[in-house]
Amino acid sequence: MRTVLITGANKGIGLETARQLAALGNFVYIGSRNIVNGQKAADELKAAGLASVAAIALDVTDPESVRKAKTVLERQSGTLDVLINNAGIAGEQQQLAAGTMKTVRDLFETNFFGALQTIQIMLPLLQQSPAPSIINVSSEVGSLAMNMAADRKPNWANYSAYAASKTALNALTVMLANELRQHNIVVNSVTPGYTATDLNHHHGFKTVQEGAKPIVELAMSADRTLTGKFLQHGGEVPW
Repeated sequence: MRTVLITGANKGIGLETARQLAALGNFVYIGSRNIVNGQKAADELKAAGLASVAAIALDVTDPESVRKAKTVLERQSGTLDVLINNAGIAGEQQQLAAGTMKTVRDLFETNFFGALQTIQIMLPLLQQSPAPSIINVSSEVGSLAMNMAADRKPNWANYSAYAASKTALNALTVMLANELRQHNIVVNSVTPGYTATDLNHHHGFKTVQEGAKPIVELAMSADRTLTGKFLQHGGEVPW
């Protein structure tokens, strides 16, 4: 049984990813800033017959919280096979030219620095796994190529600040894939697509089951040559 940690997993795509991975025989830790919400999510999955789940308090923006979560994992499992950086925020406003710096900094604090901080702290546990994997949940709006394409969707201008944070996350994926290759740790970005969740006020056209699918596929992949990629269900996304 492999051990999986999913940040921001008490609802939405994170919770559905936990559900699918637990059903496939993994032990899944449901990371949640609010442990009450995390425990409620874990209880929901257990009531559905998925016993191999546990809630864990984890705020990716708080290094002490991440360190405490690492201590729990160390004590209970001793290793971490898959880290899924799913925690993210959408931001209140999206304009980079005229928007507030606080909003942009808040976005990067969770979507970029939170992911990096979690990776750094959890790295010793990942190194104890025979086949460790880091999955960064990104978005196609972070694709520079798609943003520069002639057929770029006009409404993407409404997600500029969020998109920039996901572009940075994608860059982190590439750099870490190169750094950690010598340690046999694969690192990839994956986009669930425009999925109906609280993040977008349920305006997305994909269900959470569909959105979780490419994340689960990547988490279950045995292909150790697959690293430094930006993936979606059915193939790659251009950087």
